[in-house]
Amino acid sequence: MLDPESDTHLYLQISEIIRARVVQCSPGDPVASEADIQREFGVARTTARRAIRRLRDDGLVHTVQGEGTYVGVAEAPRAPQEMPLYQHIAAEIVQQISCGALTPRRAIPGEAALVRQYDVARETVRRAMALLREQGWIYTVPQRGSYVSPEERWPAARKQAG
Repeated sequence: MLDPESDTHLYLQISEIIRARVVQCSPGDPVASEADIQREFGVARTTARRAIRRLRDDGLVHTVQGEGTYVGVAEAPRAPQEMPLYQHIAAEIVQQISCGALTPRRAIPGEAALVRQYDVARETVRRAMALLREQGWIYTVPQRGSYVSPEERWPAARKQAG
């Protein structure tokens, strides 16, 4: 239980609660995300981030960018994941483009909206957007946003499937 009146910072209290959970887990098991910690403890993202960083600094957990935080050191085998979060987000946006929910030369949801929608870190959304740009699904106009590419720029396999 968190004690906001304590002389111990909230992030330290949270890291101790999570530490008690982590020691009961196996190496490679997933740890609560920053968003999960925010919801559970009613704290800001920076507080959740500091709690995880403390556990990472102590060598109890490691973070794989775009995937999550796991028990143990980076070399520990992880529980298999279907696909990294950024790839999942990109795949959902491709599906929306393919079915016509997002149309060529029209804006796609912005970074902040996607962070809220998927409850992920900004970097995860940025990786998804970079993947979509690389594949030709979207293009970005500086200071304007990202837009669905004209259909002729879409990857060939998707155009034939659609």
